[in-house]
Amino acid sequence: MAGTDTAASARWRALSPLRHGAFGLLLPLLVWTCALAADPLPNVVLIVSDDQGWRDFGFMGSGAVRTPHLDRLAEAGAVFPNGYVPTALCRPSLATLLTGLDGHQHRITSNDPPQGVDRAAMLKHIRAVPTLPKLLARAGYKSLQTGKYWEGHYSEAGFTHGMTTEGRHGGPGLAIGRETMQPIWDFLDDARNRPFFLWYAPMMPHEPHNPPERLLKRYAIEGRHERLARYFAMVEWFDETCGELLGGLERRGLASDTLVVFLVDNGWIQALEPRNHPELSSKVGFAPRSKLSPHEGGLRTPVVLRWPGRIRPGRYLELVSTVDIAPTILGAARLQPPENLPGRNLLDVASGRAAAVGRDAIFGATFLHTARSVDDPAANLTTRWVRWRDWKLIAPVSGPPQLYNVVIDPDETRELASEEPGRVRQLLALLDEWWAGR
Repeated sequence: MAGTDTAASARWRALSPLRHGAFGLLLPLLVWTCALAADPLPNVVLIVSDDQGWRDFGFMGSGAVRTPHLDRLAEAGAVFPNGYVPTALCRPSLATLLTGLDGHQHRITSNDPPQGVDRAAMLKHIRAVPTLPKLLARAGYKSLQTGKYWEGHYSEAGFTHGMTTEGRHGGPGLAIGRETMQPIWDFLDDARNRPFFLWYAPMMPHEPHNPPERLLKRYAIEGRHERLARYFAMVEWFDETCGELLGGLERRGLASDTLVVFLVDNGWIQALEPRNHPELSSKVGFAPRSKLSPHEGGLRTPVVLRWPGRIRPGRYLELVSTVDIAPTILGAARLQPPENLPGRNLLDVASGRAAAVGRDAIFGATFLHTARSVDDPAANLTTRWVRWRDWKLIAPVSGPPQLYNVVIDPDETRELASEEPGRVRQLLALLDEWWAGR
């Protein structure tokens, strides 16, 4: 099972340093407010899957892959199945989680700097914004970074503790999940770390797809391509590590005082053979219309919130985005989010304080994997997109717009721009307003 703590464990230990009428309508809100004022601040655990298809969970209807631990989390939590990431690429997607901003706002748009530019030149953007760890620190939170993290030393984003001190994907932090869970146990066992914020973003089920043989045997069935079997086995392996983490909270008596947030950094559709990608020099293992694309297979993610006694378990069909994660966590911590954050506090809906999130549209953009400019998002832009109610418009920088009804056609097989010119003009205007409002 993942998290086997052998020599890796010792290595990572060193890195841990009101009755009726209007009055009656106000009652639930006042009860909530008073309860929050009396209670200690909650702990927060953010679990980020890496390169996983939005339907590849039991709780999202998959019959091919087992995710029992995340299924139990979803059963006890508020599930938002219509969730999106603004950018289907790991570094800008993770930067959105850290900042609550869209890519063209935080300006972390690409995985790699322009050719000949040192990676360190890209780190100024994370330093320039009030990140989630920095904001939580104002309320006394300690924070631990583990796993995927592109922004240099963990302290650059304001984490008080962390595993990553160098590296592209996350350097030493990438041992979490695959090799050890010990840094998390050490962090949780330190009484000074409450309230705490834990960033658990293992490089799973991300390639390399090298699952334990016991899991691969489960999925290596006749007629299934080995590459798909390996991906499915990685999904279950990741789920096992989530079970370890959630179990660790239970054993320490922390679960009832902890808001757990789960999502995926970007989507994935497994390619059965490695393929060339127009931006990358090496072959990639994902199919078109998934990672690095503006299509549903790259952008969609379920969002799950679990906070015992604070939210109402169930499925919420609102349009949500990962720009909502920072204001949601800050709301739980009773902190006012920065005024420029575009997201909403999902706890308002999940707790019953509000009937709806209050939006018809969410937005995003696709950027080059390797930047042309460190500072100008427009120079790296390839596509903008908007989901408005049932409709999705994809607007490339070069080429005609594409329109889909993604409720009827989530795989985007029928392009409708020529049949709905008025709808195209409407959604292009929304996109222009969003982009200009940065």
